[in-house]
Amino acid sequence: MNYLVGAFKPPCNIFISFADGRSRKQVPLKKENGKTVMVALFQSQESIVGEVVIEPVHRKKVEHNGVKIELLGQIELYFDRGNFYDFTSLVRELDIPGELYERKTYPFEFSTVEMPYESYNGVNVRLRYILKVTISRNYVGNIVEYQEFVVRNYTPPPSINNIIKMEVGIEDCLHIEFEYSKSKYHLKDVIIGKIYFLLVRIKLKNMDLEIRYRESTGSGPNTYVETETLAKFELMDGAPVRGWFKDSCNPGPAHGDSGNY
Repeated sequence: MNYLVGAFKPPCNIFISFADGRSRKQVPLKKENGKTVMVALFQSQESIVGEVVIEPVHRKKVEHNGVKIELLGQIELYFDRGNFYDFTSLVRELDIPGELYERKTYPFEFSTVEMPYESYNGVNVRLRYILKVTISRNYVGNIVEYQEFVVRNYTPPPSINNIIKMEVGIEDCLHIEFEYSKSKYHLKDVIIGKIYFLLVRIKLKNMDLEIRYRESTGSGPNTYVETETLAKFELMDGAPVRGWFKDSCNPGPAHGDSGNY
């Protein structure tokens, strides 16, 4: 039985490493099996340099039709699992057809790679970047090894960051205006704003503010939307009181008419 199991093992081991692997920042990445691993972090326009090591098992001969490494940027929709859309595809040939008898090292370099999208693992979709090494063979299956890495693209703060104003309500019953201090935020930012009650002619019990994460994939009838509440805050318990925002705006007319509350 042990001989049968060994017959299906690949005849060689493949190792992929980055030239600056020890000094480059590592970030956690959750795999499909639920386990979390640490992988290298890159950003767009960086050069990806490293080496591939191929080591035949027990120094047995490995015949091949060539060795190549690919850098792939892929999008996979989970309802169509296994089918990838490649938006980035670069190839480097590492070896011509021949035979391998002993450990061999192949350097590789992808210079100033354009990686326009950030890595993402969502509910219905994932976007990933991988290095894929393929040893092509004739009469048996190819030998393939993958190395995933993460891309995050950083941009400087915007020179213009205007406030946002938004109005919602019910005709002749409720008119509310939201004001946010700016329109663009970074991931560790603080959201500051104001809420103006311009018209209140219905009874209000309370008011909550939620920060929601929304993921939309597909198009047309095949659109899938997932929403998750990240945080929830209670802003008001009871009806709004005139002059609630007295320090930030002029007091309005009596409750029930147009004005600020």
